[in-house]
Amino acid sequence: MSYPKKIVVGITGASGVHLGVEFVRHLPSDICVYVVISNGAKRVHISESKHTTQTLHECISQVRMHNLTIFSDDALHECIASGSSRMEAMCIIPASCDVVAKIAMGISDTLITRSANVILKEGRKLLLAVREMPLSAIALDNMSKLAHLGVCIAPPIVGYYGGVQSLEDMERFFVGKWYDVLGIPHTLFTPWGGNNYA
Repeated sequence: MSYPKKIVVGITGASGVHLGVEFVRHLPSDICVYVVISNGAKRVHISESKHTTQTLHECISQVRMHNLTIFSDDALHECIASGSSRMEAMCIIPASCDVVAKIAMGISDTLITRSANVILKEGRKLLLAVREMPLSAIALDNMSKLAHLGVCIAPPIVGYYGGVQSLEDMERFFVGKWYDVLGIPHTLFTPWGGNNYA
């Protein structure tokens, strides 16, 4: 099956930074993963992960040993800031409404927003796992604008048909749905109808 082999994963300072880690954890080993961690994500990780002393960088490094590069969000000189790097897809998990607004306005002041705008200009797949509730009219306008540009707006919304019975099941469902968007095979949940298609 054909699926992206070079993916950028942005992790921003919205609640649920652990979902970005889980997305990286289950990716096939033949995918080159470039992770960008925002300063906000680092702060949220400290707040939401009181059970661990590991940094977000360490958590990601622990779940994936190979084909992994981690960048700081202020490293605008890195390869993924250029279209010549030929990244095939980008996911921002979770995506804060601040980052969504910047991407919608074409602002490229961080590596995450610059990489997202590169993905857009190159006509590649961009997925935004927006983490906010309720959503303001401004946030909805920004998401609508990006959706009309071909961006996949994919908030982490659970589908109970996947047999979700625990927090881990719910996270696996989210990650599986994001993989579906990218065409990445998985066995993370049972799809509607009960047939596993991985």
